[in-house]
Amino acid sequence: MPHRAILGLWTVDQPKKVFGVMWYGGWGGGGWALMAVIMILFWGLLIAGIIALTHYLTGAGRSRRSGPPSSGESGWGAGRAEDLLAERFARGEIDEDEYKRRLTVLREHR
Repeated sequence: MPHRAILGLWTVDQPKKVFGVMWYGGWGGGGWALMAVIMILFWGLLIAGIIALTHYLTGAGRSRRSGPPSSGESGWGAGRAEDLLAERFARGEIDEDEYKRRLTVLREHR
């Protein structure tokens, strides 16, 4: 064992032990950066997935009916026509007798 004198005292050199990832061929500082990026991506995707799932389950993502019904559906136009008729009656554009007469005609032709 090699000896050396420090301030007049003899000491024995101890082998240097270095622990940690940054020594002995580890990733060094790049491992911390990579881990940070992966964690940000993970949490971002998790939050985006929760938002998308909530959006889907509440029905906010479903399209509203804007066109005519498909061949298997019936009554879509009649329901919309009744709603428009009720709106016209509520605004005072037509009187009660005309509202009832037109509503009866709409319901007969369903």
